Parts: sequence; structure tokens; C-alpha cells
Amino acid sequence: MKIITLTLNPAIDVHCHTATFKPFKENHCTVTDRECGGKGVNISRALTVNGVDSLAFVVLGAENGNDFRNSLIQDGLTLSAVTVPGRIRENITLHCDDSDETRISFAGFAADNTLLEKIDAAVTPQVDNASIVTLTGSNPKGLSVDGLKELLRKWTRLGAKIVIDSRSFTLADLIEMKPWLIKPNQEEISAYLGQEIDTFDQVVAAARNLYDQGISNVMISLGPQGALLVCNEGVFAAIPPKIEALSTIGAGDSSIAGFLSVAEKTAADRLRTAVAFGTAACLTSGTKPPLPADVKSVWEKVTVNNI
Repeated sequence: MKIITLTLNPAIDVHCHTATFKPFKENHCTVTDRECGGKGVNISRALTVNGVDSLAFVVLGAENGNDFRNSLIQDGLTLSAVTVPGRIRENITLHCDDSDETRISFAGFAADNTLLEKIDAAVTPQVDNASIVTLTGSNPKGLSVDGLKELLRKWTRLGAKIVIDSRSFTLADLIEMKPWLIKPNQEEISAYLGQEIDTFDQVVAAARNLYDQGISNVMISLGPQGALLVCNEGVFAAIPPKIEALSTIGAGDSSIAGFLSVAEKTAADRLRTAVAFGTAACLTSGTKPPLPADVKSVWEKVTVNNI
């Protein structure tokens, strides 16, 4: 099994702190954290920390890509990258003692269809019938969704299992491409179907609907209530233990990593490990990956039911 994660629109998140925020004034802040990430990078980090190999493919902006590249290498990721003109998008979050946090987001690089050619040339030689390719997160401005869909279909024809967790694709796109795995949350599944999905029975019905239309594994995350999986082995629900969460950012990406880490095992094992990774990720700050000891501890307490 070879896992390839794609991060086509990465981001640099800078977290700062100040005791008192003064609008329209100069504010002196301390940088508390600087994270180079994106959903695909988060998946690869979670896999790497837990002893599972992956290839992280990232699109870098020429103006600030070297620091991003070096950060991922220092984290131990196996990296493949292409570079385009412009900058990787940057987000600054100001945490204040006396007010709500303030977030400033800068636009990142734009792309054209030459980027698709670069992705094709870099990734396709790595793809075969033992590959799992994840496409998660947003697409950069200017990238053709239709062109990207054709590239995903090409990899499917080569035998790869495709994982999609991206709002850049519509429900019609997903049904057309029939990925091996999707992982919407309740809000996203409601948006896909154009109706509020509130109850557990509605979640099950929604997941069955998508499975019946050709998506092999439909995993719906339910936050602290766990997750649901519909696949060819049946319908499974996993319930995690109660925890004191430090951060839920990136937990969904970690749950995908957990699912992929045991991709060749049973559906119950895949869902249990996904929920263990996602829950353990909430025990770390920011988007930091789940630690192996936490994954093991949570995994032992996850309950999985075939319903």
C-alpha cells in the first residue's frame, strides 16, 4: 500500500498573542506558533508520527516555499513538490486576553492549467494499483475543476483508490468520480443533499444514499459522538471516549489518516482507528498530529457497533 497525499493550496498559519488589543493602534505581539500545513500535509504528518509511510505532494509558492519545504522535511515527511509563481497563502490569528481572536488572511498564489500538467508529471509515475491518493482541502484559484477530475479519473484507471475531502467538488462531482472514500461532517452532508441532516437515522440514510450511488466508503464524522461508516461490509458506528479537547482543528484530517493506516483491514477496524486518530488529535494543540500513545489509549476505549 502506497499513500500519496495532495495539498494543492497549502497555508502558513501564524499565531500571535497580545494581552490587550487596541483597534486602530499599533499592537505589539509575540509569535506563539507558526504552522506550515494544509489538509493533505496534516494527513501525512499524522501518518508519519504513527509510523506509516506516505508521500506528501505539495504545491509551493516561489516567494515563500523554501521555508515551507524545510518545515515539512524537518517533520520527517517524504516530500514531492512543484513550484508556481507567487506566495503560499498566510493566515495570522491574533489571540488576545481581553477580546475575541482576530484573524487576517492573505490571498495565496493563483494557478492555471499548466499546474495540472506539473501535477500529472510529478504524481502519475508514483501511482499504481497499490496506491491510495488523497485530494483534500481547497483548490487554488484558477485551477480547472474539470481538469482535476480528469486527472483523478486517470489515476483511478491506473488502479488507485481515491480519497476526496474537499468543498471544491459538488455532490454531482463526487457521484461522477465515485471515490473510494469521502469524509463529510454533518454540516457538509447537509449541504451536499440540500437538507438538514440532524438525527442519527438521517445520517445513516444520507450515507446509504451516497454509498448506493457508487462511493465505496462513506464516513461521516459526528464530532464528539464519533463517526458512521457505510461500505460493502455494512453500516458501522463508532463512539469515542469523552476527553478534554485542546483543539479540534485538523481532527478530521487525522481521522482520514487513521482510516488509511489500516486500509487493508476490516471496516470495523478502519472506523475504529479513524476515530482513535481523530480523537487523539484533539489532545494536541493547534493542528499537531495525534501522538501514538494517545492513539493507543483512545483506540482501546472506542466502541464500534454494526447496526
